[in-house]
Amino acid sequence: MTMDFASRVERVEPSATLAISNKAAELEAEGKDVVDLSVGEPDFDTPENIKDAAKDALDAGHTGYTPSNGIPELKEAIAEKLHDDGLTQYGPENLIVTPGGKQALYEVFQTIIDDGDEVALLDPAWVSYEAMAKLAGGTLTRVDTAAHDFQLEGALDDLAAAVSDDTELLVVNSPGNPHGAVYSREAMEGVRDLAVEHDITVISDEIYKEITYDGAEAVSLGTLEGMADRTVTLNGFSKAYSMTGWRLGYFAAPEELVSQAGKVHSHSVSCAVNFVQHAGVEAITNTDEAVEEMRQAFAERREFLMGLFEDHGVHVPEPQGAFYMMPEIAPDGDDTEWCDKAISEAQVATVPGSAFGTPGYARISYANSKERLQEAVDRLAEHDLL
Repeated sequence: MTMDFASRVERVEPSATLAISNKAAELEAEGKDVVDLSVGEPDFDTPENIKDAAKDALDAGHTGYTPSNGIPELKEAIAEKLHDDGLTQYGPENLIVTPGGKQALYEVFQTIIDDGDEVALLDPAWVSYEAMAKLAGGTLTRVDTAAHDFQLEGALDDLAAAVSDDTELLVVNSPGNPHGAVYSREAMEGVRDLAVEHDITVISDEIYKEITYDGAEAVSLGTLEGMADRTVTLNGFSKAYSMTGWRLGYFAAPEELVSQAGKVHSHSVSCAVNFVQHAGVEAITNTDEAVEEMRQAFAERREFLMGLFEDHGVHVPEPQGAFYMMPEIAPDGDDTEWCDKAISEAQVATVPGSAFGTPGYARISYANSKERLQEAVDRLAEHDLL
C-alpha cells in the first residue's frame, strides 16, 4: 500500500534541535562521552516544593479532567503574575493553560493563520515558528538580525520594509532562543508602531522572561500603548522553573481570540494535566528563590563560556537572557558541516545556525556545568573546530 500524506505535513522538516539530541543519545548508547550543548532545557532538577505540590495533588485525587482552559486557581495565579508585569488587560477569562508552551503557540497559529497568510519572523528564530506557520498554511517573510549582533533595534528599517498590510502575524521572542538577545524598549516601541500601522497581531513569546542578566529589561509588548488588543502573550513553566517534562504553558489574549482558540484546544488536548496544573500554582506563587538561584548559575556559566570563546578568538554576541549563545563558527563555510564534525569527531553536540535561519553560527546551550563547558571547548579546539 502507498500512503498519501497531507501537503501541510510535507511542507515541514523534523525539528533540527531534536535531531541533534537524538544523535547525541545514539552516541551515548554506544558508550561515547558526549558533551551535549544542544538541549534547550535547564540541567537543574525541578524545585522540591513543586514536586511536593504535585504529589499532594495526586494524593488529593486531582487526576481527572479539568475545565478545558485550566483550573481556576492556576488561571488566577497567572493573571496576578501578568498584572505584576504590567499586563493588567488580562484576567482569568483571557487565559488558556496548555500542555507546554509549544502547544500554546500551535493553538495560536492554528487560530490566526489561514492559507496564504503572511507570518513575519525575526532571524535567528526558534525552529518551530516556521514549522507552525507552514502547518497552518501560512507564508513567511524573515528579517535577519545577525548583522546587529542579534539586536532588533538596528534591524527596524529592515522589519519596516518586510511587513505590510498583508502581514497577519509577527512573532517576537525576547529574551530569545537561539541567540539570548533581549530587545530594547526602543526596539519594542518600533515593533509597536509597525503593528499599529499595519494592523498586525503580535505573539510575544516570553518563555525566558525570568532569565535575564546585567539588569536587562525584558519588555512585554502587551504593556505598550496600542498593543493591549493585538498582543498574544505566551509563557510557560519549562525554563524558569525547570519543568520541561511536566508540559505546562499558557497564553493570554483578547477574549475573542481565546474563544476561537478554545475550539482548537478542546478538540486536540482537552486540557493540561490536572495535578501538573496544581504544581504550577505552587511554582508561580512560591518559587522565586529557586528561580533566582538558577538564574545566577546561568549568569556565571555565561561569563565563563564567553571567556573561553574569547580566548580562542571566536566572536560571540553577548547574550542578555535565556541560556544560549551563538558563536560565529563558519563565517565563510558550512555551519551544518561544522556541527556534524563537532558531534562526530569531538563528541560535542551543538545546533547549526542555519536551522534558525542564520547560517555561519551554531547555537550553544550553557545549561551545563562549568566543567563540561570547559571540556566541550577543549575538545572543539583539539579538533581544530575553533
